[in-house]
Amino acid sequence: MQQHFSFIFSIRCSTFLLPAIIAVFFFFPSSSLAKDSGATFSAWMDQFRTEAVNTGISQQTLDIALLNINAPNPKVIVLDRKQPESLQTLEAYLRARINKARIRTGRKMMQLYPTWLGLIGREYGVQGRFLVALWGIESSYGKYIGTFPVIPSLVTLAYDGRRSNYFRKELFDALHLIDDGSLPYKRMQGSWAGAMGQCQFMPSSFRLYAVDADHSGSINIWASVPDVLGSAANYLARAGWKNDQTWGREVKLPQNFDYSQVGLNVRFHLSRWQALGVRRNNGYPLPTRDLEASLIMPDGTGGSAYLVYDNFRVLMSWNKSKLFALAVGKLSDQFKYQ
Repeated sequence: MQQHFSFIFSIRCSTFLLPAIIAVFFFFPSSSLAKDSGATFSAWMDQFRTEAVNTGISQQTLDIALLNINAPNPKVIVLDRKQPESLQTLEAYLRARINKARIRTGRKMMQLYPTWLGLIGREYGVQGRFLVALWGIESSYGKYIGTFPVIPSLVTLAYDGRRSNYFRKELFDALHLIDDGSLPYKRMQGSWAGAMGQCQFMPSSFRLYAVDADHSGSINIWASVPDVLGSAANYLARAGWKNDQTWGREVKLPQNFDYSQVGLNVRFHLSRWQALGVRRNNGYPLPTRDLEASLIMPDGTGGSAYLVYDNFRVLMSWNKSKLFALAVGKLSDQFKYQ
């Protein structure tokens, strides 16, 4: 799922944090508070409607979109607490997403859509294999796009206290899409978290990056493969994608390696990593091209190691999970010579 929201804030109440908690209540208006403030769902909905009208959303849109939403969806809350990026090891995460069927289907998609991948790749400067990999990881090439009504899911998560501010914004974006005629309400179905279409765009991403690549007169990321690929390419390009680079590679570390150099906050040129004893996973020297790279070890010092480049960071802007970005990168490698 395309998530700009995968980070998790965990606040442990203590005497030390009490001033900060008090400050939150003073600086944020009551209309932005979710169930943690003690507001009932009906009261919260009344406040939200008032705020939505004040931001320019029509009463007609609110009546259509919020009709019969009388309580949060408990299934959405359960799923929100079970995101695999926070629960699975890297090995388990990759095993669930990169299998023979997904690789085989991805290669078939590379063969089915060479013209569109070429046109879109040249227009946006994004290699086709990465677009197909994102497509595969997000929805298994359109097979799983979700059947949750987007608005009730976003209402539930905006009301829920864990990430309410983020989902309030997405809910406003979704309502604006309906209000300005960009998307009909009935089409807005997707994942439990409100991600839509075969590229699993959140409403904010749809507003900013979705494109009518096939020039049909409307954007259809549910059924138009060109629109799916073009929208994904537009997102990556505007996030800073470099089409003369890959995402990174798995590497082998020397004995007695200084693990303080692990992390996205540390960036060395490949020549420096080479001097530190880092090698390709097969033991060969690193590439001679002097790109900047960071070393990551998602499962800790006992797990696998990867040198990752700027495009890896772009993938993490799509979903703020190292596991997700690694899955996309490693799947794309399976299509490299297609």
